[in-house]
Amino acid sequence: MSGGPGPAEPEEPYREVDATLARVFGLLGKRWTGLVLAVLTGSPTYFAQLRRAVPGISERMLSERLTELVEAGLVVRDVDPGPPLRVRYEVTDAGAALRPALTALSRWAEEHYPGT
Repeated sequence: MSGGPGPAEPEEPYREVDATLARVFGLLGKRWTGLVLAVLTGSPTYFAQLRRAVPGISERMLSERLTELVEAGLVVRDVDPGPPLRVRYEVTDAGAALRPALTALSRWAEEHYPGT
């Protein structure tokens, strides 16, 4: 065991996480949410198209994420009674306002977080 001093305390106070940012990442930080939004900011999309556009997402998970996005006011759900019955999703103005942030994240990843 070392009897030396412990880690030095930072000289400047640390910055606490902003509550608003924590709330946003509580929703957008969930797996699949950003990808679903990225597809929807391109154009209104039917459920089956979304399922194909986001490889690996299950129908159950897609349904959960879409429900959360609708409840958050970022997406609207429109039922086309058909036949056949089809459900279309579209971003609201608030959801569309995320497009620049999603684009910036994509560019950042290309430059700083290359795939393996």
